[in-house]
Amino acid sequence: MGRSKGGSGAKNGRDSNPKHLGVKKYGGELVSAGSIIIKQRGTVIHPGDGVKKAKDDSLFALVDGKVVYGERKNRKIVSVAPVQA
Repeated sequence: MGRSKGGSGAKNGRDSNPKHLGVKKYGGELVSAGSIIIKQRGTVIHPGDGVKKAKDDSLFALVDGKVVYGERKNRKIVSVAPVQA
């Protein structure tokens, strides 16, 4: 006979690693090109001007500038407004 622990106690204790999703840069913050603005699963927030969607649905800045959140056609969007030097 096997000597395994009885009951459900041996079947617990597993947990997935955290994925660190969410908003990384908020409205009004300055970002550089390539900076991740949002980590998400699916397009909860869509890319606007100066922002592109990565393969894992993250949104990142294409240009240096200020983060601006808004709405377009009933969709939440995030854009990066270039800053004049």
